[in-house]
Amino acid sequence: YENGKLVRGSTRGDGTIGEDITKNLQTIASIPQTLTKPVSIEVRGECYMPKQAFADLNQQQEERGEAVFANPRNAAAGSLRQLDTRVTKARKLDTFIYTIATFDNLQVATQHEAINTLEELGFATNPTQRVCQSLDEIWQYIDEYQAQRDQLAYGIDGIVLKVNDLDLQAQLGHTVKVPRWEIAYKFPSEEALTVVRKIEWTVGRTGVVTPTAIMDPVQLAGSTVARATLNNVDQIQAKGVRLGDTVKLHKAGDIIPEITEVVLDKRPAESVELQIPTQCPSCGRELVHLNGEVALRCINPDCPAQIVARLEHFTSRNAMNINGLGPRLLQVFFAHKLVRSFADLYALRPDDLAELDNFKEKRINGLLDAIDNSRQNSLERLVNGIGIPGVGIKMARILAEHFLTMEKLAQANEEALTEIDAVGDILAANIVTFFQSEAAKATIEELAAAGVNMTFNGQVTTQAEDSFFNDKTVVLTGKLENYTRSELKEKLENLGANVAGSVSKKTDLLIAGTDAGSKLTKAQELGVAVMREAEMKDKLS
Repeated sequence: YENGKLVRGSTRGDGTIGEDITKNLQTIASIPQTLTKPVSIEVRGECYMPKQAFADLNQQQEERGEAVFANPRNAAAGSLRQLDTRVTKARKLDTFIYTIATFDNLQVATQHEAINTLEELGFATNPTQRVCQSLDEIWQYIDEYQAQRDQLAYGIDGIVLKVNDLDLQAQLGHTVKVPRWEIAYKFPSEEALTVVRKIEWTVGRTGVVTPTAIMDPVQLAGSTVARATLNNVDQIQAKGVRLGDTVKLHKAGDIIPEITEVVLDKRPAESVELQIPTQCPSCGRELVHLNGEVALRCINPDCPAQIVARLEHFTSRNAMNINGLGPRLLQVFFAHKLVRSFADLYALRPDDLAELDNFKEKRINGLLDAIDNSRQNSLERLVNGIGIPGVGIKMARILAEHFLTMEKLAQANEEALTEIDAVGDILAANIVTFFQSEAAKATIEELAAAGVNMTFNGQVTTQAEDSFFNDKTVVLTGKLENYTRSELKEKLENLGANVAGSVSKKTDLLIAGTDAGSKLTKAQELGVAVMREAEMKDKLS
């Protein structure tokens, strides 16, 4: 919101870039177009589909002879991303807003005050929130809402606990993946009984062979489940799973199907222990356990299943993001000997694709354009795509931002890598080992020769030692003439500052615009340094 007017709405996406869904959000009644005060603010929350709206939607789907939705979560996500805003409006979505990410001169010091302020501004907030002073009060709250979860107008799978003090939240900060100041308590999962009919063994991009139980389909936590991973041989043996067994099934975190135990008194009399494979189901090579690890592994670098899985990862949304190039098409390319390496993708020509079934000119041009466009991706996508053990999209971003080029990253030793806060000894060793391999060197040379970008194109979050703001806790207040609040916050954070929402004795600096209010008063009472916008502008430059 800028000056109280809704200007932009986005999905969370990959945590850095989301989808612009502004027009769809404007159709949701609980999202105000204009706030009760002319503040500039960024807020975050959750969009959901109420149970009754979900039931009505599925009834309409059935009446039209169309497929029903599996659960409200999927229905809400799909509704938010509709191209036709009339469809989104008809789905009767609702929201709860619970975080102020950036804000104007709002005098809030706690999460509880922030939610009350959000409500005053016109947002829908969850009325069940409560401030607890002890662990006993927390357990009482959990028990209360676990008992009445089915009576709520929306589905929940647990409770989120947050540190109330916003200054403490800022001090605690985040890990690479999660905030240190909040945690989710998940309710025990719903269970169902089903029968194991088959065990499927699949080979991943690192050569690990994973068993998956194929079961009689069963309804569980809002969707039909017929498959559950067993992770590794040790888990099969620990749980004693056999073909024909009746098993208890739940969804870990209400998402991932998992077998919890075998119902032994229902086991068939003729049941026998599962045969663990000794050869790779894809290439036939002998399977091994490396360095005492529990996983079965195929160590053949030319294993077809591994090659295709690596290509799938390379082209995926969080890596090179090549639209239209999914697992089935990659398998077709591999079978026709068009693609074996990452660089082969960039050598594809129209004539190659024209020989395949269902490939007309429009589809060929669209796919080749998507592949060509991926050459310009920023370095972090490539770092994630090449499959360094232990490196995902967020760590890839940290590495790319730190080293800026693939060449510098590939030459970094363990000491240089562990200077990065988020990189530990084991990950540093994995990265060094990966880049020392001849296969990795060849891959990077081939991709560079194919014109794939090897540099970081994003905005660098610098913490220059000579920056005046480096390592300072800064609070903003009042109206600014030359910056929006979010622009200034980003600039300061890029110079190493920690921008907090409230003034405390740990605040190093208050930057005050015009009409500064109680934050300025509190800063003066605590003896916190105060800087006006003109002086700050000089420091920034």
